Amino acid sequence: MWQTLFPDTLRHAELALSALVLACSIGAPFGLLAASRGWARSPILAAAALGRTLPSIAVLALLVPLLGVGAPPAIAALTLLALPPIVFNVDLAVRSAPAAALDVATGLGMTARQRFVRVVVPFALPTALAGVRTASIEVIGSAALATFVGAGGLGDDIVRGLQTADSALLIAASILVAALAFLAGIRS
Repeated sequence: MWQTLFPDTLRHAELALSALVLACSIGAPFGLLAASRGWARSPILAAAALGRTLPSIAVLALLVPLLGVGAPPAIAALTLLALPPIVFNVDLAVRSAPAAALDVATGLGMTARQRFVRVVVPFALPTALAGVRTASIEVIGSAALATFVGAGGLGDDIVRGLQTADSALLIAASILVAALAFLAGIRS
């Protein structure tokens, strides 16, 4: 049992981390665009909200004909799952920078770029990282569904434990998924 759990845990973490990196690289710019351009805010946040309503298993099923089986549809589905909290939190974080601090920065002669880097980013970072933390917890938990498209991970062990009535395997794999999600949610 343990000889399969370790590599499956690594595979599970690899799928989740890949999706999270992609979601951050896509979601952060869209969150910044939503926060800085009034015309873009509603459509971007509406698209992100739509992403929250889609069941992960349905997204996986829709992606299999397009991307085949294995890691690509799993990573794509997990990326879509991670986008909403990242987009929402980056938008909120950037818009929440205190006006007084921005006024002081302007009074000191800072350019727009300097105000963003020296004022907005430090104020926005905790809220934006909370979105990444939320996304990572959701992605780690949902990565167990990747087993249904042949992507591997701890979902393989959970399903195997269910199919063979191996309670020890089922519980161990489930605890590992929960532990990974818990570790991702710990605030540093």
